[in-house]
Amino acid sequence: MFSRLGRFVVRFPWLVIAAWAIAIVAVVATAPKLTATTDQSDFLPSHYESIQAAKLQQQAFPNSNTPAALIVFERSDGAPMTDADSTAVAAAAAKLSERNIKDVTAIQAVPPAENRAIEVVAVQMTKVTSANDTHQSDAVKSLRDALKEQVNGTDLKAGITGTAAQTLDQQDSSTKGLIIIGVATVVLILVLLLLIFRSPIIALLPILVIFIAVSPLASGLIAIASNTFDLKIDSSVQSLLVVVLFGVGTDYILFLMFRFRERLRAGEDAKTAVVSAVTRVGEAITSAAAAVIIAFGALALSTLGMFRSMGIALAIAVAVALLAGLTLIPAIVSLLGTKVFWPSKAWQVEPTGARFAAVGGALGKRPGLFAVASGGVLIALGVFAFGFNPTFDLSSGSTSGSSESVVYGKELLKGMPAGSTQPSQVYLRSEHGALSADELNAFGAALRGVHGVGEVGPQPALSADKTVAEYQVTLSDKPESDTALKTVKGPLRDAAHAAAPVGTSAVVGGMTSVFVDFQHAMNRDYTVVFPVAAILIMIVLALLLRSVVAPWYLMASVFLGFAATLGSAVLVFQHLQGDSGLIFTLPLIMYLFVVALGTDYNILMVARLREEAREGNDPHRAAALALRHTGPTVAAAGVILAGTFASMMLAGNDTLSQMGFAISVGIAIAAFVMAMFFTPAVTALIGRRAWWPGHGGDAEQQQPQWDTEWTPSDVVSDLRR
Repeated sequence: MFSRLGRFVVRFPWLVIAAWAIAIVAVVATAPKLTATTDQSDFLPSHYESIQAAKLQQQAFPNSNTPAALIVFERSDGAPMTDADSTAVAAAAAKLSERNIKDVTAIQAVPPAENRAIEVVAVQMTKVTSANDTHQSDAVKSLRDALKEQVNGTDLKAGITGTAAQTLDQQDSSTKGLIIIGVATVVLILVLLLLIFRSPIIALLPILVIFIAVSPLASGLIAIASNTFDLKIDSSVQSLLVVVLFGVGTDYILFLMFRFRERLRAGEDAKTAVVSAVTRVGEAITSAAAAVIIAFGALALSTLGMFRSMGIALAIAVAVALLAGLTLIPAIVSLLGTKVFWPSKAWQVEPTGARFAAVGGALGKRPGLFAVASGGVLIALGVFAFGFNPTFDLSSGSTSGSSESVVYGKELLKGMPAGSTQPSQVYLRSEHGALSADELNAFGAALRGVHGVGEVGPQPALSADKTVAEYQVTLSDKPESDTALKTVKGPLRDAAHAAAPVGTSAVVGGMTSVFVDFQHAMNRDYTVVFPVAAILIMIVLALLLRSVVAPWYLMASVFLGFAATLGSAVLVFQHLQGDSGLIFTLPLIMYLFVVALGTDYNILMVARLREEAREGNDPHRAAALALRHTGPTVAAAGVILAGTFASMMLAGNDTLSQMGFAISVGIAIAAFVMAMFFTPAVTALIGRRAWWPGHGGDAEQQQPQWDTEWTPSDVVSDLRR
């Protein structure tokens, strides 16, 4: 099949390019705008309590009095607020209210904190109705401009925090992060490809193809799918999409170009070499992409909308990148021929100092030593994974620490309970008519007695028919903290349910309640998505290798790689950096990337192992030759893909930094430990049995003499050749 595809592309390159151009224009012209949501409740199923509370709020309190933003005032010199300062704050609130800022429905000063460290002005706004709704963000921008005028020339300073301000700062941080990630990714790929091939054409080819063809087509298809299936796209998906398109797309192009160069050195003409490259590497690339697509597709089984949308989006991106690698790139290369390597001439001759051959020789001679050493590294790092602690700090984690909402969110804690930025709401609903004063008072008293609750509003808000009461509950701890989650999950929900009078029911809402339900949904997803993805990837490996043995130890190596990656992240962020935990979505995202993309390199290596075995080489020599020929490809692809994900650490927020670090380390482990050493070493030890019940063709031959002298600088030299 791949031979026929290669011949067709080489015979009709302009037809292939024209087909791509037509598809891009058609999709871009018809696709809706791809937008992301920052409302975490959008991602949960309706049966969770936090979502039931949100729906009840919308029905009973369409104009909820929950503040969308909080203006925090304090003295510039850090001294306690005076009576004159309080008067100035009240005057500032009145003047801001007189501005009639669009979508600001009420501005009201809150009584000063007991320690007089700060004063707060609550701001109510029109409710957000969709992911595209920017009313609250625009209102925060106007408020910040007006606030500067109010404190200018006074002894006070002020800033805006709260949900609306955090959302605005998250959006700004995400936009800046995307730009940084995009620029860093492109520069990294250009530099690395120039170092490896010493050709500006090859360096620019992946960038231009991905930017002009792959990215717009993939983004358009994702937007169409998102609109058709009502997917909720998380802002982090857009950052991941950039690195997946450039990283994975460049990897597939590299796989093809290394094999194209190898066939040229074997004496084939350019067009024949393109056909041979597609024929020989097409199955491996397709199998690798299938493993990635299946792993991402397994997210469709998630109960969380954010993961379902992420899985579909990234699966589409990988599928488009694969299609480009098998059709568009070969078509362009067939037209350029050997000019694609200009001005370098190194492609014409086999490297004389092939140090990957020396490394392969050492592995072929002592596979047991390499298996134990590489496996030991994975296990040693994996031990730290047991210390993983999830954190739900999505607000500050997704925003720069210097943003106004984060800075004044911390200042707010000087005089208010830690949960003031995002209070919880408890709803009491009557099934028998209007709620009585006794019922309201008794229920409020029960809430005030819950350990972990800092404040409960003096009077609940009542719906128009007085059948639903809304209690504002401020927790003693930060809304996203482990302690706050435990308070809501246990004492608060238990007390609310137990204290509801006969004929009434109670539900707990708010962002902390959403996080509690997220935690429950994630634990469920771990038990479903992980096994399904693993089983489906094993099926792909079994079909590719015609073996039921190899998939088991290949997946075992991938699981060791996952544990080592999570352990590395725990070691760096929790032990060395002192963070309280890692973002709670990290294990699932990391599992999919490390398992899926890590399997890419395993597939590439083991496919070459099988190819060498079929040519009559014994298991040890097959491992040596596979590492010699495929090692440079895996090394180059691993460096580029790990580097592209590492660029996420430049985005300026903890969420993307942790994702970027973990995924880049995971890919480096997959390329330089698993695929380079562990997989070929174990395959050499297992021998012919690795291909059972298929036929590897690994005939016994005389053991060769191994050259084992090498240095790290020689590896870099080999990559450039």
